[in-house]
Amino acid sequence: MRWVYWLGWMAFGAAFRTLFGLKIVGAENLISEGPVLVASNHQSFLDPPLIGNLYQTEMVFLARKTLFVGFFKWLYTQWNAIPVDQERPDMGSLKTIIRKLKEGERVLVFPEGERTLDGTIGPAAPGIGLIAVKSATVIQPVRISGAHEALPRGSGKIRFARITVSIGKPIRLTAEDLKATDGKESYDRIAKQIMAAIEAL
Repeated sequence: MRWVYWLGWMAFGAAFRTLFGLKIVGAENLISEGPVLVASNHQSFLDPPLIGNLYQTEMVFLARKTLFVGFFKWLYTQWNAIPVDQERPDMGSLKTIIRKLKEGERVLVFPEGERTLDGTIGPAAPGIGLIAVKSATVIQPVRISGAHEALPRGSGKIRFARITVSIGKPIRLTAEDLKATDGKESYDRIAKQIMAAIEAL
C-alpha cells in the first residue's frame, strides 16, 4: 500500500474495531487476489473504508464529484477514488470502472447508487449489471449492517452502534449472461441477481 492509503486504512480500521466493535462474517468467502467487482448495499459515508478494510491491498472506490475540491481532491485521488456525477451520470465513469477491472483492479460499487434514508436496501440500477457483463469479472457480494445507525444520512453525527460486514460467496456469470443479447433487460436481470445475493446475507 502507498503510505497515504495505508494511513487511512490503519486509522479507519482501528476506529471501526474500537468504536463500533466491527464484526466480519463470512471472511472465508473473500477473494483476496485478482480483479473483483465488490458490490455492497450503501448505508453511510462509513461504507467505503469499511469495505476497504476487508482487504490487505488497495482497491478502487467511487466518490461524488463534488467532494473533489482543494485538499480533498488530492486525498481522494490518493485513496483511489473515481469521481462520479450523481446528478448527471454518464458512460465515462462506467467505462473507467470497467477498464480498472480489466487491468486487474478490485473495484467497489454500490448498486443502489446512493445511501439509504431509512436503513433498508433499495433496488439496484442496471449499471452494475452492465459493469459485470462488460468486465466479465467475478462479483463479491457484501452486506453492511449497523452503519446507518452509526452515521445516518443527513445527520452528520456519529453514533456508537455495532457494525457487521457480511461477505457472500462469489458470483460468476455464465457464458449466457456474458452475451447479454437483450441489452438493458439482461443488465437489469443481473443487477437484481446481485442485489438479491446482498439482501440474502
